[in-house]
Amino acid sequence: MLDLEVVPERSLGNEQWEFALGMPLAQAISILQKHCRIIKNVQVLYSEQVRCSPSNQNTNQPVQVLFICRNNIDFTVIEVYDLSKVKLKYCGVHFNSQAIAPTIEQIDQSFGATHPGVYNAAEQLFHLNFRGLSFSFQLDSWNEAPKYEPNFALGLASLQIPHGAMVKRMHIYTGNNLQETKAPAMPLACFFGNIYAECVDVLRDRAGPLGLKLRLLTAGCGPGVMADAKVRSLERSIFFGDSCQDVLGALGSPHKVFYKSEDKMKIHSPSPHKQVPSKCNDYFFNYFTLGVDILFDSTSHLVKKFVLHTNYPGHYNFNIYHRCDFKIPLVIKKEGAESQTEECVLTTYSKWDQIQELLGHPMEKPVVLHRSSSANNTNPFGSTFCFGLQRMIFEVMQNNHIASVTLYGAPRTTGQARPESRSSSH
Repeated sequence: MLDLEVVPERSLGNEQWEFALGMPLAQAISILQKHCRIIKNVQVLYSEQVRCSPSNQNTNQPVQVLFICRNNIDFTVIEVYDLSKVKLKYCGVHFNSQAIAPTIEQIDQSFGATHPGVYNAAEQLFHLNFRGLSFSFQLDSWNEAPKYEPNFALGLASLQIPHGAMVKRMHIYTGNNLQETKAPAMPLACFFGNIYAECVDVLRDRAGPLGLKLRLLTAGCGPGVMADAKVRSLERSIFFGDSCQDVLGALGSPHKVFYKSEDKMKIHSPSPHKQVPSKCNDYFFNYFTLGVDILFDSTSHLVKKFVLHTNYPGHYNFNIYHRCDFKIPLVIKKEGAESQTEECVLTTYSKWDQIQELLGHPMEKPVVLHRSSSANNTNPFGSTFCFGLQRMIFEVMQNNHIASVTLYGAPRTTGQARPESRSSSH
């Protein structure tokens, strides 16, 4: 049985590992894999609704903890929904174990007084809320809703609740309101010396994309650094035609360098049979924590492509990349007015039907992309569809979400200045 420490507004864990609010899902899965001999039963559930709960999943699997992640795939809420299978303590003192039942009297003794609770008739649950922590008591065996005197709401003693009422669920979150809580900033302990992208702005002119401006977050690590640890923010820009040295100087070393063994999209070029095979392969710099891939030409070693990953569940590459929170500005001509234009921004959360309304429907049919590994030719998530518009390729999932956006640009000629150093701004 797991023995876990509860820290309101922060985490659930022990001396070996910790699940923290704001932690990327990939790190939590890494913890589960590392401690698979102790945490033996894990079930991953996905719902496109804002919130999912085991109660509506019709599952009898022996899992005890639910991590609720919203738009950013970072932990927003940690829910313990079967307290009989875990030991829980607060400030080093157990309030739930095989010998200690999590009754309302025990919660009062462990956590102290709080505001009067709220009864939800639809759920038949009584919710008792502390800052960053709430307990839900099962009331289906009661004959009536709990009664308390509002004028005497000085703590749990003022609530007329039957003796021995048991906690059914526990939630850890930030703030005072579970329904309105948001994922906090990623904790310092989750950086592990990596650099993350807070947001990525696509730089462009009227012809198409020029490059990326990244707002980066990093935290110091190593001897003597954690004593004064804090998150630092910095901005870096990279453009089509930048060299490997330019990119390494701006973003640091990639997590992986991937050499393309073949170009599966070559068949869609005007004359694929006339293209002379290269003796060298183009290669990607994979920045997993940025959610960005950068493709270099094998001959010139200059940037020729950017790939931005949204990391939506249900995609073949899910959980490999951190979500790239990108913004792509568009200038759209209004119908019937040649000189009038309308500005709008595409984001990571834009859906394909919304993008088509802005950019128009592609003239050509989509390219069907079916991913599979060499070890396993089956892809449980199905194919995706690639549409090309305005020097951008949108990879669309079957649920209408964007899986990735590939940006193409005209390479700079030799001696041509980088866009950031030109007199005109974009």
